[in-house]
Amino acid sequence: MTRPNPEPRIPPPAPPASLAETGLPMTLMRDILLKTMLRMSITLVSEISAVVCLPFAQVQQLIDTARSERLLEAMGTLHAGATTSEMGYQLTEAGRAQAQRALGQSEYYGAMPVPMEAYAKQVRRQSIRKISMSRDRLQQAMGDLILPPGLMADLGPAVTSGRSILFYGPPGNGKSSISNGIRDALGDQIYVPRAVVHSSQVISVYDPIVHTRAKLPEAPGSQLRLSGLRHDQRYVLCERPTVVTGGELTLDMLELKYNAVARTYQAPLQFKSMGGVFIVDDLGRQEAPPQALINRWIVPLEMNYDILSLQSGEKIIVPFDTLVIFSTNFHPNKIFDQAALRRIFYKIKIDGPGQADFLKIFALVARKRQMPLNAEALNHLLQVKYPIIGNVYSNYQPVFLIDQMIAICEFEGKPYHMSPELIDRAWGNMFVRDEDIVQ
Repeated sequence: MTRPNPEPRIPPPAPPASLAETGLPMTLMRDILLKTMLRMSITLVSEISAVVCLPFAQVQQLIDTARSERLLEAMGTLHAGATTSEMGYQLTEAGRAQAQRALGQSEYYGAMPVPMEAYAKQVRRQSIRKISMSRDRLQQAMGDLILPPGLMADLGPAVTSGRSILFYGPPGNGKSSISNGIRDALGDQIYVPRAVVHSSQVISVYDPIVHTRAKLPEAPGSQLRLSGLRHDQRYVLCERPTVVTGGELTLDMLELKYNAVARTYQAPLQFKSMGGVFIVDDLGRQEAPPQALINRWIVPLEMNYDILSLQSGEKIIVPFDTLVIFSTNFHPNKIFDQAALRRIFYKIKIDGPGQADFLKIFALVARKRQMPLNAEALNHLLQVKYPIIGNVYSNYQPVFLIDQMIAICEFEGKPYHMSPELIDRAWGNMFVRDEDIVQ
């Protein structure tokens, strides 16, 4: 599927022109510097700059400050490599002791964090609610999905708003696929901090499992690639993130994850999906009841901020800018009260296809799977098998039936083909007959 054309590029966060512009206390930066040098055994300013994600000049200033406190000492140029005459630096005994004390408070080292207040400003600049979504762009992102009539008219405003959406309806009719199509329709890129800090507590945010680095296009003289270095390197340019959860989602996953051994924090799922999409699939299958999950989301959905708790019990307010998509096979009135439903801005029912759309899906899947269509087999399917279940069609059924017939043909060493007999065998695996099992 071809991804839609991306939005115009979001203005990047400018690199700090001085240590003061990082917004970080000098002691915090000094301790991260010492911990990084100790843990990674790096000595050159250029190497340290790449790891802590600050410009060379500012790292040199940090090193000079640490030297004045007798925490670092110059190694001279004796250890310089053949390709550089850069001077190296190493920890003194006092510097090593300070690094160990700092590690005792927090094992975090590496990239300098971004102050929470600064990140909140960047979130507003790249808000998902600033995306303009056209019908053509959303349709393109849905690819070959055959959608119910009128659904696109409901989806468009819901996506453009950047607010919460609830998909509900019978299982197997593409609720998850539509959610993924919305994700693909976003198309553009945002800046994700490697870590943020609040009251000296560092919270890791960038996660390679969740965040996909943007690929900078090549250009003559590599000008575009070089331009990618002209933003604050404490941020990573990424595709808008998507977090997909299902029955495994628990309330704990929506809170800060504290590592008691390393004394570090990991951002919760909804924080990692900032500026993107958070999909809660199979709502109603989680350990926590749906009402409890929605209650956890009430403040973020209404106020556009979230409240998280530190290990000390302190509550912190963090930005919330996420398109939350709930998907369930249950009727909303069965799992939510009206107060909860009021917090979900768009409620969209996804019904199964009619016979005409079912046949379109069947033909599309058959063509992709290189399975020849057979009129006798299709008539048998529509006139004999579907009346058994009241002629209720689902989007998943063409894929299921055709894949079953392909598996039979491959096992029996026959060319792909359809027949009433193969339809019957495939149908037999689609449903389980009610019966008593002898114990």
